[in-house]
Amino acid sequence: MKTYEISNETLAIIPIDNYCSKVMEKDSSFTVQQTPMQIVENSCAFFGSSYKGRACGTKKLIGVSHKAPIIIEESREIIFFPTSSPRLYECQWISLKNIENYHKKNNLTTIVFNNGHLLELDMSYGSLDNQILRATRLESVIRVRKNKTAF
Repeated sequence: MKTYEISNETLAIIPIDNYCSKVMEKDSSFTVQQTPMQIVENSCAFFGSSYKGRACGTKKLIGVSHKAPIIIEESREIIFFPTSSPRLYECQWISLKNIENYHKKNNLTTIVFNNGHLLELDMSYGSLDNQILRATRLESVIRVRKNKTAF
């Protein structure tokens, strides 16, 4: 089975039936025969770490262990965050760097990606805002540490 690796092009990974996922990229969307969690785990491994190792890193860096954002690939600052507990099948994974905006619409929250694509989520605006803030904090800590070690 061919595995999918997350890249700068990946916007979101959405679970669908029968352990398949819809992968949204900047220029296309397609189905992959893997769960979102399998894609995240395989992508972490592809870039030289494990999901568990990345989750431990997030906890050490920003103190978050529940619904924690994950650094998929550090040098390109590819950070994804879950929409719910990663243990749940319905958990979606969203790319931090590809979000342009997000807003509340009725009982849904809509993400506007930087290529104009929209993704409606069945989660509260406050929950999404919190997940984005956590992921942004992780991104900031990484950037500060990179800048300190660059000199």
